[in-house]
Amino acid sequence: MTALLEVEDLRVSYGKIEAVKGISFSVDAGQVVTLIGTNGAGKTTTLRTLSGLLKPTSGKIVFDGKPLSGVPAHKIVALGLAHSPEGRHIFPRLTIAENLQLGAFLRKDKDGIEKDIQRAYDLFPILGERRKQAAGTLSGGEQQMLAMGRALMSRPKLLMLDEPSMGLSPIMMQKIMATISELKSQGTTILLVEQNAQAALSLADQGHVMEVGNVVLSGTGQDLLHDESVRKAYLGED
Repeated sequence: MTALLEVEDLRVSYGKIEAVKGISFSVDAGQVVTLIGTNGAGKTTTLRTLSGLLKPTSGKIVFDGKPLSGVPAHKIVALGLAHSPEGRHIFPRLTIAENLQLGAFLRKDKDGIEKDIQRAYDLFPILGERRKQAAGTLSGGEQQMLAMGRALMSRPKLLMLDEPSMGLSPIMMQKIMATISELKSQGTTILLVEQNAQAALSLADQGHVMEVGNVVLSGTGQDLLHDESVRKAYLGED
């Protein structure tokens, strides 16, 4: 079976600093794959490179059978790869409904767009209740829901989520993780970057541990959850 996303020997630099040092991994359709690691490990840089926001210095990215080298970011979205970024980046002065509509900016199927907006409201009922409210008035957790809902509006084949639980209360973090689990059960393919290693690995089919730009350990989510070195470094256990 050909992977939906294949990353091979990817290297990315900021000037003279190499942030990603030749990593390789793949994501199969229907899988949740997570990248975990400390700040500065290269996780966000990897996602930004996959979505076309950064240019790799070398390596290969193949998505749905198509090489992404030189493909601009908006065309990568059109191919079916959506990115919900770290920090959410919603449009604060626009309403919730308008933010969701912007997620479908490449689409022309009006009926399908309306159905997907309703799907976002079904996933996140609070968004439906406040659809006419300015997005900037939402709490951090609600903004995260909106960012995820907006990314889903492009009907992605692969949804990339960057630190969806960052800065959230424990209750809101549980809601976000429950939604990711629900998306997984619906067959959504997800590449998840998450500092909460316990939550991420519990959801993931496959996981990769990154340290200073390298993948240092890979395995199933359950294998990594029970790996002694992972438990000590990322799960706070002695």
